[in-house]
Amino acid sequence: METVLDILMELQSEVDYKTCTTLIDDHILSSLTIIALVGELEDEFDITIPAVEIIPANFNSAQAIWAMLQRLMDEE
Repeated sequence: METVLDILMELQSEVDYKTCTTLIDDHILSSLTIIALVGELEDEFDITIPAVEIIPANFNSAQAIWAMLQRLMDEE
Protein backbone atom coordinates (compact mmCIF):
# COMPACT_ATOMS: atom_id res chain seq x y z
CA MET A 1 0.00 0.00 0.00
CA GLU A 2 2.86 2.40 0.80
CA THR A 3 4.25 1.85 -2.69
CA VAL A 4 0.90 2.85 -4.20
CA LEU A 5 0.86 6.00 -2.08
CA ASP A 6 4.44 6.80 -3.11
CA ILE A 7 3.61 6.44 -6.81
CA LEU A 8 0.51 8.61 -6.46
CA MET A 9 2.51 11.28 -4.62
CA GLU A 10 5.13 11.31 -7.39
CA LEU A 11 2.43 11.88 -10.00
CA GLN A 12 0.39 14.48 -8.11
CA SER A 13 1.65 15.53 -4.69
CA GLU A 14 -1.05 17.97 -3.54
CA VAL A 15 -3.69 15.29 -2.79
CA ASP A 16 -4.31 13.50 0.53
CA TYR A 17 -4.40 9.99 -0.89
CA LYS A 18 -4.79 8.37 2.53
CA THR A 19 -8.29 9.80 2.97
CA CYS A 20 -9.56 10.75 -0.50
CA THR A 21 -12.15 8.36 -1.95
CA THR A 22 -13.22 10.44 -4.96
CA LEU A 23 -10.09 10.63 -7.08
CA ILE A 24 -12.04 9.91 -10.26
CA ASP A 25 -15.50 11.17 -9.29
CA ASP A 26 -14.12 14.62 -8.42
CA HIS A 27 -11.72 14.70 -11.39
CA ILE A 28 -8.68 14.88 -9.11
CA LEU A 29 -6.79 12.48 -11.37
CA SER A 30 -6.79 13.37 -15.06
CA SER A 31 -6.93 10.75 -17.78
CA LEU A 32 -3.24 11.36 -18.54
CA THR A 33 -2.35 10.89 -14.87
CA ILE A 34 -4.29 7.62 -14.82
CA ILE A 35 -2.40 6.38 -17.88
CA ALA A 36 0.90 7.25 -16.20
CA LEU A 37 -0.29 5.62 -12.97
CA VAL A 38 -1.23 2.39 -14.74
CA GLY A 39 2.23 2.27 -16.35
CA GLU A 40 3.99 2.88 -13.03
CA LEU A 41 1.87 0.25 -11.24
CA GLU A 42 2.48 -2.32 -13.97
CA ASP A 43 6.24 -1.73 -13.79
CA GLU A 44 6.43 -1.68 -9.99
CA PHE A 45 4.26 -4.76 -9.37
CA ASP A 46 5.21 -6.67 -12.56
CA ILE A 47 1.59 -7.15 -13.61
CA THR A 48 -0.64 -6.17 -16.50
CA ILE A 49 -3.71 -4.10 -15.74
CA PRO A 50 -6.27 -5.02 -18.42
CA ALA A 51 -8.33 -2.21 -19.96
CA VAL A 52 -11.50 -3.68 -18.39
CA GLU A 53 -9.99 -2.92 -14.95
CA ILE A 54 -9.52 0.78 -15.71
CA ILE A 55 -12.84 1.88 -14.27
CA PRO A 56 -13.66 4.56 -11.67
CA ALA A 57 -14.37 2.01 -8.92
CA ASN A 58 -10.79 0.72 -9.14
CA PHE A 59 -9.16 4.16 -9.12
CA ASN A 60 -11.31 6.33 -6.82
CA SER A 61 -8.97 5.81 -3.85
CA ALA A 62 -5.54 4.46 -2.99
CA GLN A 63 -7.32 1.66 -1.12
CA ALA A 64 -9.30 0.70 -4.24
CA ILE A 65 -6.13 0.72 -6.32
CA TRP A 66 -4.40 -1.51 -3.77
CA ALA A 67 -7.36 -3.92 -3.68
CA MET A 68 -7.32 -4.17 -7.48
CA LEU A 69 -3.56 -4.81 -7.48
CA GLN A 70 -3.88 -7.55 -4.87
CA ARG A 71 -6.65 -9.22 -6.85
CA LEU A 72 -4.64 -9.06 -10.09
CA MET A 73 -1.51 -10.43 -8.40
CA ASP A 74 -3.53 -13.31 -6.94
CA GLU A 75 -4.87 -14.16 -10.40
CA GLU A 76 -1.40 -14.48 -11.93
